[in-house]
Amino acid sequence: MIRFFKSPQAIPYLLLLPAILVILAVVLVPLLVSFYTSFTGYNLTKPATLFQFVGFRNYERILTSPDFWWAFARTVGFITIALNLEMALGLGLALLVNRITFGQRTLRTIMMFPMMFSPILVGFQFKYLFNDAVGLVNNALFDLHIITQPIPWLVDGTLAPLTIILAEVWMSTSVFAILLLAGLMAMPKDPVEAAKVDGCNPLQVFRHITLPFLMPFIYIATTIRSLDVARAYDMVRIMTNGGPAGRTELLWTLMTRIGYQNSQMGQANAMGYVSIILSIAFTVFYYRKLVGARAFMGGAQ
Repeated sequence: MIRFFKSPQAIPYLLLLPAILVILAVVLVPLLVSFYTSFTGYNLTKPATLFQFVGFRNYERILTSPDFWWAFARTVGFITIALNLEMALGLGLALLVNRITFGQRTLRTIMMFPMMFSPILVGFQFKYLFNDAVGLVNNALFDLHIITQPIPWLVDGTLAPLTIILAEVWMSTSVFAILLLAGLMAMPKDPVEAAKVDGCNPLQVFRHITLPFLMPFIYIATTIRSLDVARAYDMVRIMTNGGPAGRTELLWTLMTRIGYQNSQMGQANAMGYVSIILSIAFTVFYYRKLVGARAFMGGAQ
C-alpha cells in the first residue's frame, strides 16, 4: 500500500483525495446519520432519544399512516400531471423553434429564462398573481366582466393543486424544450427527406421518424424532472403551505411538518428513505424505457 502511494500512478488519486474527503464529510456522513436516526425515536426537543433504538417502528408507522399514503398519492398525481404537461408543451415549443431559421439563438436564450428563476421566487410571483383579493388574475377577470366574485385560487381544495401545477409547468417546461430541441438539431435529415419523397404527410413523419428519434431525449428529461418534481417543497410551502386542509401537502412538505414542526425527526428520516426507494423505482423504470428506446433506434438504423 505504501509503495503504491509512492508510485506515479497514485498521483491522480492523491490529487482527488481532498475532494473525496469533502464529499464524504458533506454527503456520506449526513446520510449515515439520518439512516441511523430513522431506526430511533429521535425527537428534536429530547436529545437523549437519539440513542433510543426502536427498530422498524418508524417505518411501520409510516406504511400504516393514511397521511403518508394520501401525500404519496398527491405526489404521484402532481408528478404525472406536471410531467405530461411539461413534455407536451416542451415538445411543441421545440418543434416550433426548430422550424425558425432567423433568431433561433435568441429564442433559445429566451426559453431558458423561466428555469433561471428560483422556485421560491416563482412561488411568490404566482401567489401574488392568484391572490383572491389583490391578485392580477382575479382583477383581470373582474375587468373583463367574466366573474362577479373573487375566485379562491389558493384556498379552494381543487383549484389550489392546479395553481401549483401551473406554476411548476411555467418554470420547468423550458427544460423539456431545450433537451428536445437538442435532439431535433441532432436528428439526421435524410430519413425525413426520404419519407417526404415517399409521400408521407407531416403527421406521419412526426409519428414514425421524429418521435421515435426523440424518445431517448424524452426519457432523459422525464427522469431528471421526475426526481426534481418529487422533491417539490419550496413552491408548495410559499403558495399554500400544504393547505387547504392538507389538500396540497406532498411528501416533502409532510416530512418537513413531521420533522421540524412535530419534532419527530426519526420518523421524518424514515419517511425520507421510503421516498428515496420510490425515487429509485421511478429512475429504474425510466432507465429501462431509455434503454429500450435506444435499442429500437439502433435496430431501426
